[in-house]
Amino acid sequence: MEAAPDRHDGTDPMMPRPYRITTRRRDLADTFTMTLEPVEGEPMRFRPGQFNMLYVFGVGEVPVSISGDRDDPRHLVHTVRAVGSVTSAMAALTPGAVIGVRGPFGTAWPVDEAHGSDVVVVAGGVGLAPLRPVIYETIARRQKFGRVVILYGARTPADILFERELRDWRGRFDMSVHVTVDRAGPGWSGHVGVVTRLIERAVFEPDSAMAFVCGPEIMMDFATRSLEARGVTQDRIHVSMERNMKCAIGFCGHCQYGGDFICRDGAVFPYSAIRDRFHVREL
Repeated sequence: MEAAPDRHDGTDPMMPRPYRITTRRRDLADTFTMTLEPVEGEPMRFRPGQFNMLYVFGVGEVPVSISGDRDDPRHLVHTVRAVGSVTSAMAALTPGAVIGVRGPFGTAWPVDEAHGSDVVVVAGGVGLAPLRPVIYETIARRQKFGRVVILYGARTPADILFERELRDWRGRFDMSVHVTVDRAGPGWSGHVGVVTRLIERAVFEPDSAMAFVCGPEIMMDFATRSLEARGVTQDRIHVSMERNMKCAIGFCGHCQYGGDFICRDGAVFPYSAIRDRFHVREL
């Protein structure tokens, strides 16, 4: 995993900066994507896998992974699922509204370490959003990687996130994209079943592949087991443990995970570092 870049500008990590919503797109019934631009000052530099704390004034703040392109830092992109009071209030905002942003925080997907290797992206549901910067990175620097394999699972065809982009990526000749759903609906002619079945059939070199996994924890559990069964070593599997984060700087202790704080030491972890904890429920 890659550590977050040090802050050299002297800014207070607890002080949100104002960002204006420039566009807002509804992705799914409960999920939307916002593009933000700073009201003033320099744009935010980030690494794939990092997150921000998004603050709705008078309501509260929540951690949300950055789902945009790091080569376009002027446009800060977040894909948000409306599941609580803060995210529901955020969902009601329209372009022109201003929210607070703290960040970036956390570790990053070790994309640079995958240079010369096959890259396997395994995502479930909204877990595709934190992995989208990895996909942008591999496309922008395609010659630096071997095979690029994207394996994505959703509950139903109506729950497929970034459907248009998935079609565009599938249309490329230099990457392999496979999508599956748990339950098919009328007109669905694609794969049906859990994403681990895609791992079993995917074409990549297990001995050298680097795998990035994000989604519901039960899905990540089975995905990591399937990757190991294919021969991918634990130190080359990375997972994102996005849960319970409140302060983003390891101060409040809310996201303690064994001896680590997810906001400070994660949210991206090498599977080898947390394997013993990973299978313990309610930890």
